[in-house]
Amino acid sequence: MHAPEEQEKRPAQCRDRKDTGDDVEDSYIALDFETTGLSPENCHILEIGAVKVIQGKILDTYETFVQCPEPIDERIRQLTGITDEMAATGKPEETAVRELLEFCGQRVLLGHNIVFDYKFLKAAVQRCGLRYEAKLIDTLKIARKLLPDAEKRSLEYLCTYFRISTGTSHRALADAKAAMELYRMLWKHADGPEQLFAPQQVTVKTAKTEPVTDAQKRYLSALLLHHNLTLDVPVDSLSKREASRKIDGIIRDYGKIR
Repeated sequence: MHAPEEQEKRPAQCRDRKDTGDDVEDSYIALDFETTGLSPENCHILEIGAVKVIQGKILDTYETFVQCPEPIDERIRQLTGITDEMAATGKPEETAVRELLEFCGQRVLLGHNIVFDYKFLKAAVQRCGLRYEAKLIDTLKIARKLLPDAEKRSLEYLCTYFRISTGTSHRALADAKAAMELYRMLWKHADGPEQLFAPQQVTVKTAKTEPVTDAQKRYLSALLLHHNLTLDVPVDSLSKREASRKIDGIIRDYGKIR
């Protein structure tokens, strides 16, 4: 990854803008999740990082691990540095979600590819029997418009491009702060239009989460007993999809009931 060293190498859209009197959105929640995968319905939030920005200043932060009902994949451990032991110290999903919603209130959510995090939040909110809607500011969408010739548009690359200190990348609070700083830099160097920076209402449809069926509970319990295994979460707490994945995994690793 390489960031241009000279101002002349930046795209024309990205030269320093003059003070026009226009105001960037200055009150929002910068948000980032670390997750166990890419599917909001089948994967889980591992870590939450949120920054409350009011009138351009950081007022407060929220950070927590979230308990995970299944072992963390090695690829995710390598990417984030989050281990099963770290996740086990976190809060139950419903507790973390309720605390986050209280922290966010009705404020705009900001992040890099924030739609990804919003989908995970909406899925978690639905599992908890809650409702939540928010407007979004996506620094990835802004960067795509303002930097069409950029080599990459990942948060890591763009922070290097703008010389933004990111702390520990692929950790939720550090990435939330990095997205906040990136938003400020994009606004400072942009040459319009202001509408590009305005919060957007995004409709996100989440698949209905169905509870584990009685047949799945019976078969999963029988598999566990047959192979002398235990789960780290109650069978009753699983969704239909989670139970199916557990059953498939046990059969794959240990075999069927003989």
